[in-house]
Amino acid sequence: MTSSPYKALFEPFKLGHLTLKNRIISTCHAPAYAEDGIPGERYQRYHEEKARGGLAMTMFGGASSVSKDSPPSFGQLNVSDDRIIPHFRAFANRIHAHDVPLICQLSHAGRRTRPDGNHWLPTVAPSALREPAHGATPKIIEPTDIRRIVADYAAAAKRCSEGGLDGIELLASGHLIGQFWSPLSNTRSDNYGGTLENRLRFGMEVLEAIRDVVRKNFIVSLRFTANEFIDGGITEEDGIAIGVAHAQSGLVDCLNVSGAANWTKAGVAETVPSMAFPAGRFVELAGKVRWSTGLPVLHAAGVADLATANFAVSEGHVDLIGMTRAQIADPHMVRKHLEGKDEEIRPCVGAGYCIDRIYRGGDALCLHNAVTGREGTFSHETRTADTTRKVVIVGAGPAGLEAARVCAERGHKVALLEAQSNPGGQIVYAARIPWRQNMIGITRWLYDRCVSLGVEFRFNTYAEADDVLSLSPNVVILATGGLPESGQIIGGDMLGNSTWDILSGEVSLGKKVLVYDETGGQSGPTVAEYIAGTGSQVDLMTPDRMIAEGVGVTNHAIHLRNLYGAGVNILPDWRLLKLERNESRINATIRNEYSAQEELREYEQVVIETGTVPMDDLYDDLASQAVNGGHANIDQLISAGQQSCLATDAVQQGGFAFFRIGDCVSARGVHAAMLDANRICKML
Repeated sequence: MTSSPYKALFEPFKLGHLTLKNRIISTCHAPAYAEDGIPGERYQRYHEEKARGGLAMTMFGGASSVSKDSPPSFGQLNVSDDRIIPHFRAFANRIHAHDVPLICQLSHAGRRTRPDGNHWLPTVAPSALREPAHGATPKIIEPTDIRRIVADYAAAAKRCSEGGLDGIELLASGHLIGQFWSPLSNTRSDNYGGTLENRLRFGMEVLEAIRDVVRKNFIVSLRFTANEFIDGGITEEDGIAIGVAHAQSGLVDCLNVSGAANWTKAGVAETVPSMAFPAGRFVELAGKVRWSTGLPVLHAAGVADLATANFAVSEGHVDLIGMTRAQIADPHMVRKHLEGKDEEIRPCVGAGYCIDRIYRGGDALCLHNAVTGREGTFSHETRTADTTRKVVIVGAGPAGLEAARVCAERGHKVALLEAQSNPGGQIVYAARIPWRQNMIGITRWLYDRCVSLGVEFRFNTYAEADDVLSLSPNVVILATGGLPESGQIIGGDMLGNSTWDILSGEVSLGKKVLVYDETGGQSGPTVAEYIAGTGSQVDLMTPDRMIAEGVGVTNHAIHLRNLYGAGVNILPDWRLLKLERNESRINATIRNEYSAQEELREYEQVVIETGTVPMDDLYDDLASQAVNGGHANIDQLISAGQQSCLATDAVQQGGFAFFRIGDCVSARGVHAAMLDANRICKML
């Protein structure tokens, strides 16, 4: 182990009866890996990888349900009955083997869920006020409900204690306990409303009931919002008073401080800040709570690098720092740093892909680390291959770079041919607007790793079949991506520009521009924001019911904020049919998707985003010469096993196996490209 320059970050810390090896933790979240509300093998392996990677404590089970009328809305655990206890015991044994404590978060969601699922019970809340993010209008919670739910919390905490966990965390922010706190969700006039003391009463009753049933050496943490940053909500003064009241109660061991109103769609983007926000934006707020209460303070919100984490600890803002998404990007970041291998740490760029997938009903996956969440299939540590091969890769976008990295780490001799003068592919265009500049960190890290591993790069090389074959490859991997198309728009190929044309700077910009987007992704809003930033008047049109329909809430909210702020005119439900030249202008014929009404609008420039089609000319030239005809075995692809064609005599005797990955197969995005690369190359 080498000495770290981040001294404060690697000092041990005493939390209650626990001695933590450093200050880096993974805070509670729900990756949606639960199996019928249970943390099964996939769930446990995911957390164990971080424990193996050297963190101090892992917290799991974001918003785990304590009651039957608090149904999961994004794959949470169910701690409302005893069947979870043996799974907790197995989980605890697994994590404790790495000298890492394990803590589960508990919650009753209150109105922050949906009533039309699970048991179809009404949501409950202090007042009958609709929750904006989920749309639930709750039943007003009654005294009998309060007594029942307090008992449910205590029973759930007891299950955690009996399951061998080291503690629990209560989630107040935006959930039932926090709904009692905020004046925007609690308009009661009884003992649970009005004064701050009354509004804190329900949560205090929950804490008292929990302390009555759990063992003595059992951590109780409270995650709460110390400032909602919304008119009429919890203020910083309120947040500090809430922290002080809980410190004086003696019922909690630590406070986990967050900010913003996570119960609004815009507020979610602030609570789980993406690359659009500065690093550690709530660190100073956490520090004010720490200094006022004297309790240990945890914090997690957009702290992705060790330097920022060390600053937060060394300056006294926090005692423990959550680097949750950073460890989704690289669960071994702590170990690598302590071994002096910082260049090997895959960075979290703040893309928000992990959290956005959860809010759209998917599972948490890192945009550019396809191994996280698939620990049962892949290893985060690449093993050296038994046989060294010559691998030729065409294309230096994310798919090609990841394939090159993995192959080089396995000890293969890798040559990568790229038509452009620099690596990056479409990531370069995605990073053109200021708030998405961090995206370039994906391919920059991959390129640097490839260089250090000895990958031979040949830029400005538009590879043809003879160029590839002249290198005598055992394996050829095509990662050439796709090319923009204009879809079925009449005149689009002649009069329309692609988003690539604009973001590459190859064409000048008009003063009145239509950006037409059929993909529902981030390309359309990105180019609209880019053009509007130059002072042009922009219409952003889509046939979908909203712009960026396929984009999750933390990114969608930022796109909307910036587009509205730039004066972009947003036009959902309209389809572009035809473009025609009208002297120096372009006439655009559009049709409403629902009324079928057609209109003619005039623009100086039209930008069309209808996706890409595979750039597969080289595939057609090479497939017939490859031992596998250019086809991968699907079963072996899914299981990430070695492709059987690699063991054939033909490959051993000078033939080559040939595979396609990424958008040159079909346009599916960065994560799919990275997964393709790992499936082919991890066992190559």
